[in-house]
Amino acid sequence: MRTPFRHVHGHLLWSLNAQVWALWRVAPLPGGYLPERVRQGLLGRVTSLVRSMPGLEPRVFVLASQTDPGEVAERMVKDIDWQHLPAWAQTCAAAVDLLTGQEIHERTLWLAIPLASGKSAAGASVGALYGELSAALDLPPVPVPEADVRAALAEAERLQTSLGGGLGLRPASPAEIVWMLQHAIHRGLPCEPLVSDAENSPLFGSRVRDGGLTSPSYADLGQVRLAEGGRGRDKEPKADRTPWWRSGASSPMGRKWLQVESESGIGYQAHLVFVEFPAAVAVQSADVLAQLEGLPFPVDVVVDLHVVPAKKAREQVRRKKKELLDQAEQYGAQPTGRPHSLSEATEDLAEQDARMARTSVEVEVQSVTVLSVWGPDADTCDARARELSAALSGGDYRVERPYGMQEALFTLGLPGAVRAPKLKQFTQHQLSEDWAATGALTSSRVGDPTGMLIGYDLDYGTVRPVLLNPADAPQVNASASSAVIGDLGSGKSVLEKLVAAAVADRGGRAIVIDRTPIREWAGFARTAMGERCQIIDSAQARISIDPLRVFGGPVGAHYALSYLTLQLGVGAMSAAGAVLHHAVETVSGGPDPSMGKVLDVLAALAANGSGTSRADAAATMADLLRVVSGNPLAAMVFDPELVPLTLDGDLGADMVVVTTTGLTLPPKEAFADVEVLRQQPLEALIGRAVLYLIAAIARQAAFTEPERFCLVALDECYWLTSSAEGSALVHEILHDGRKHGAGVFLGAHDEGDLGKDAGLIAYRFLARTSDSARAARGLRFLGLDGEDEDLVRLVTTGLSPVGHAGREGEMLLRDPRMQVGRIKVVVPAVPRLQESIFTTPGRSRTLTKGSTR
Repeated sequence: MRTPFRHVHGHLLWSLNAQVWALWRVAPLPGGYLPERVRQGLLGRVTSLVRSMPGLEPRVFVLASQTDPGEVAERMVKDIDWQHLPAWAQTCAAAVDLLTGQEIHERTLWLAIPLASGKSAAGASVGALYGELSAALDLPPVPVPEADVRAALAEAERLQTSLGGGLGLRPASPAEIVWMLQHAIHRGLPCEPLVSDAENSPLFGSRVRDGGLTSPSYADLGQVRLAEGGRGRDKEPKADRTPWWRSGASSPMGRKWLQVESESGIGYQAHLVFVEFPAAVAVQSADVLAQLEGLPFPVDVVVDLHVVPAKKAREQVRRKKKELLDQAEQYGAQPTGRPHSLSEATEDLAEQDARMARTSVEVEVQSVTVLSVWGPDADTCDARARELSAALSGGDYRVERPYGMQEALFTLGLPGAVRAPKLKQFTQHQLSEDWAATGALTSSRVGDPTGMLIGYDLDYGTVRPVLLNPADAPQVNASASSAVIGDLGSGKSVLEKLVAAAVADRGGRAIVIDRTPIREWAGFARTAMGERCQIIDSAQARISIDPLRVFGGPVGAHYALSYLTLQLGVGAMSAAGAVLHHAVETVSGGPDPSMGKVLDVLAALAANGSGTSRADAAATMADLLRVVSGNPLAAMVFDPELVPLTLDGDLGADMVVVTTTGLTLPPKEAFADVEVLRQQPLEALIGRAVLYLIAAIARQAAFTEPERFCLVALDECYWLTSSAEGSALVHEILHDGRKHGAGVFLGAHDEGDLGKDAGLIAYRFLARTSDSARAARGLRFLGLDGEDEDLVRLVTTGLSPVGHAGREGEMLLRDPRMQVGRIKVVVPAVPRLQESIFTTPGRSRTLTKGSTR
């Protein structure tokens, strides 16, 4: 095989036939689950791009680049000092073990456009002839004059500026262009080069020297043997001239693949080409090239385009219509009459002519589309090609695997290669909008580029890891808050624990308010964090959360006064509120302030001013406060014997769990009526006030160290957001968390439980929700169409269906980049994580390579 280019300078490529190509890497547009208005907007951007290239012959490469498990581990440790984080290093090692041996690919998009040559036709022919001779005689390529290089660079810059559509185009590097060639050669081999290595490589570039462009040798890139229908060296017939039917080999007509042999080994590739598109297809299912991501094996796509201006295209349409009219007259003289296909073709041409007449910028896209699959052996390759063909035929797309053309189709996928003339027979004709709808420039990826591994992308046929990095969100001016919605047993708690543990293991902190009767978060923290956790049990009162002792100074006085007015049900501007303010100020300014001393000051005020209104108010407040302080649930606030909580000590642990078992709250309806609220049981009123202090402590701890990310996890948050105090905590973190390096993670059964500020949440998960109404609200929370019956059916019955082993942990995820995808949560095989992360009663604790939930 001959290397198809002579020079590579920057993102420019000089091919063997003296043609200059400019190559860009394209940032894929989001695909998958999108509202119709968003889908139409993206379709318009691609349409605009195509319409901006009349007369050009661009080539689009959609390449499934291989990803190494070690590369995923590098993304998991990027920008953190993982060598001083042994717990995270252990998790990363488990992730590598989980991914080893699996087929991992990532869709990459590339755009190549040939530049208008500044040479004359004779000069171009001479250059092409010399290219042929230099390759045959092993001569060095002729240098390109520096003036031609500058002219080509300027033309490429003008071309990029003129391209419409608003797509992200980045000039490809020489190493990336060479990677495209190496990728094509190494399909089906385990040693395929990584595109991530090429992104940072300075190699393979040509340089201007002595007034001309000189290049390193690319000869070694072409040391490849191509054998159409090859069977491997161990299966070749002993005698080259022995007929296949005598040698016991299979018929060459059945071996429609290409054997590619290089120093790295032998790979098998099959190349298919579209021979017919359906006459009409729904917009929702027209993205046939995007749907290829869902196949259980990787597929490469190369689309060779010729963009015809509207005027020329309309002339061609009129000529075809005239030919059809002539055929109609000929068939009219026959007894059988005109065939139905003739009428349909006439109607199609009339519609195409009418659509082109609507706008002067319309173009016709003439395309040859090649699909490539591969495998480590011929049988695997052949099976994948047959499966791909069957999948496309189900959508009325007809593809062919032409015998004798496998090498020509393979060559079309090489950068700078010339399209073989015999491939013109596979040209398909579409208008710009129709071609844009095929989805060649979209990808259904979801998640962050770096961070913690939480599972797999289920919208991708092969394994594609999903990473999240909420700690990095504030650094890129995005919210770090998350929420998961779903039924009981849908995997919400497992996801929250997995994320909270990862935040702590990566050097951040996690503060959890645990309301479960079994204190499940406390148990998880002890096993997952060991000595790096701190458990604060509200009911057992082993540590004091007295605000005057915890915070001290004006901050402590503020929280103490707010707690007392809330606990005693008095207004801050009332006579009772003034008495409480005086008592708190007196105590906070004295030695060893505590809430118990506030009661003493109130009693002294009542005794010293007997008969006055102020004394009466003080006496009333003192009597009520004695009732509260005598209750065991309030011991954390009033018991002076308890050691006070320290923000930089106890709350400085990697994971802090505050359990609220035993604390109850008034029902949500009680907050709407003051009289009903006052009639609530004492335990509920104490629980409400203590919850306020817990929320204040969590907020203060989360905001005191902005350089260290803090996640506040609130599972089953309905009990918290139903109160004004809990809602205030969620509100403050959602609004101000980004500036203080903090985020909240809410778990709920319904979107309404998240509170009025749910729109500020960046990471949104929707798990199985069996109720259709709640499922619709959850879809709208993700930004999707809640009235779409297919989406509602997916959420109610298609995510983690009950009783289907191995389907646990399936969810929809919307990330801060507004990408939505279907994922499967996976727990890495780390014993300290798996021991108590699951809450299913009776679930086995036996470790597996990667548990899902």
